[in-house]
Amino acid sequence: MSPLARFRALPLRSRLALLVTVAVALAVAGVAAVSWVMVRTQLRDQLDSALRATNAEAQANQVYRSIGCVSVTGALPERPANNLSAQVQIVRPDGSHCWIDGRSTLRISSIDLEVAQRRRGAALYDATTSDGVAVRVYTQPALLDGGPAALTVAKPLADIDKPLSTLAWVLLLVCGVGVVGAGAAGLWVARTGLRPVDELTDAVEHIARTEDLTVRIPDEGDDEIARLSRSFNSMTAALASSQERQAQLIADAGHELRTPLTSLRTNIELLARSEETGRAIPPDDRRELLASVKAQMTELASLIGDLQELSRPDAAPPGPLGVVALHEIAAAALSRARLRGPELVFASDLEPWYVRGEAAALERAVVNVLDNAVKFSPPGGSVEVTLRAGELTVRDHGPGIPADDLPHVFERFWRSPSARALPGSGLGLSIVARTAARAGGSAELRAATDGGPGTEAVLRIPGAPTPPPSEPSVEPPVDQ
Repeated sequence: MSPLARFRALPLRSRLALLVTVAVALAVAGVAAVSWVMVRTQLRDQLDSALRATNAEAQANQVYRSIGCVSVTGALPERPANNLSAQVQIVRPDGSHCWIDGRSTLRISSIDLEVAQRRRGAALYDATTSDGVAVRVYTQPALLDGGPAALTVAKPLADIDKPLSTLAWVLLLVCGVGVVGAGAAGLWVARTGLRPVDELTDAVEHIARTEDLTVRIPDEGDDEIARLSRSFNSMTAALASSQERQAQLIADAGHELRTPLTSLRTNIELLARSEETGRAIPPDDRRELLASVKAQMTELASLIGDLQELSRPDAAPPGPLGVVALHEIAAAALSRARLRGPELVFASDLEPWYVRGEAAALERAVVNVLDNAVKFSPPGGSVEVTLRAGELTVRDHGPGIPADDLPHVFERFWRSPSARALPGSGLGLSIVARTAARAGGSAELRAATDGGPGTEAVLRIPGAPTPPPSEPSVEPPVDQ
C-alpha cells in the first residue's frame, strides 16, 4: 500500500491531527532555518567588516622594520602581543612570503599572488592555516619599504562557528518542542473541530437505527458546520413531512377505496348467492346490480388513475412538451362534458391561446374542472366556459362552495360535506392545481363574480394568442 493510500485509510481525526502537526513542524523548521541563515550571514558580515577595518599595513611596516620578516621554513618565534589579534603574513609578487604575527602561517593562494602582483584588488575568502584551522582571509595590496606586496590578515571562523553551533542546538530544541506542541494542538483542533461532525454522525446513526426523523442538531453560528447542520435539519424535516404526507395519502386512499370496494363486494355477493341458491334476481334488480357494479368499477379505475397521477414526483420529467392550443383542448373537453351532462346547457366563448405544456395532462385538468361543474349543476342548469388572454373560466350555477371551504378545495382527498354523497375521489382539483403549476400557471376556485349562485373555476396558463412560427402546435389527444 502506498503512503498516500495509508494516509487516506486513517480516520479523519488522525489525518487532521497529522496534517496540523506536519504544517506547524514545517513552519517552525522553516523559521529556524531562516533564522540560522540570517544570523550566520550577519556574523560573517561583521567578521568581514572587522577584517577590512584592521589597520594592518602600518603595524606590519613597523614590525617589518624593527624585527624583519621571519622565514616560515622553521619554527615560528615568540612575538610580543600586538593589536592585530589575527594571523598576518606578507606575500611578495614572486610568490615568497614571510610571517608577521599569529600562531600559524597561511597557505599562499592564487588570489594572494594576484593581489601582490596588482592584478586584482582586495579580496575576501575562506581558507585553512598550516595547522588546519579554518579562517576567514582578507588580502589587500600593501607597500613594504616602497615595494609592492600583499598583506594577508586572517581570523579564525570559530569566532562565528561556535555561536552558530549553539544557536543550531537551541533552534533544534525549539523545533522539537514545536513539533510536540503542534501534535497536541492538532489533536485538540481535530477533537474540537470534529465534535459537530460527531454529533451529526450520531444523529444519522440514530435515525438509521430508529427511523426517528424528529432528531435535530444544534446549528448555532454561521460556519460550514452550522450550515451543514441546518441542511441536515432541513433534510430530516422534509423527510418527516414527506413521510407524514405518504402515510396520510395511504390512509386517505384506503378510506376512499373502502366505500366502492364494499359496495362492489356486496353486489357481487348478491349475484353469486343468486347463482348458488338458484333463486333468480328480478331482471330490473339484476340490471341495477350490474349497473352499480359497472359504476363502482369505473369509480375505482378513476381513483387509481388519479392516484397514479399524484404519485409522480414533482421533479419527475413530464410527458412530451410542445406548443399546445389551449382553446382546442377546452373544446375537446367540452365535448366530453356534454356527454356526461346531456341535460345541461353549455355555452362557450374560446379565444385562441397557445401554451407550452403536456397536452394530455392539460386536457385532463380541463376535464376535471368541467366534471366538477357537471356534478354540482342542477338539472337543466347551464355551464359557461370562456377563454380570454390565457384565463380559462368555467362557471356553473350550482349551490356554490362556502367561503370556509375554499382554502381546502385543492387538498388531496378533501371533499366538502355536501359533496361526500356524490361520486368522486376528491383528487380532481389537486390534479388541476398540480398541472397548472407545472405549466407555469395557477388554478383558483371562487364564488361567482356576478353575485349569482354557483362557482367559478379559473385556470391561468401563460402563453400567446398565436403559436411561435418556428414550432408547430401539438394536436390534443383524441378521446376514445
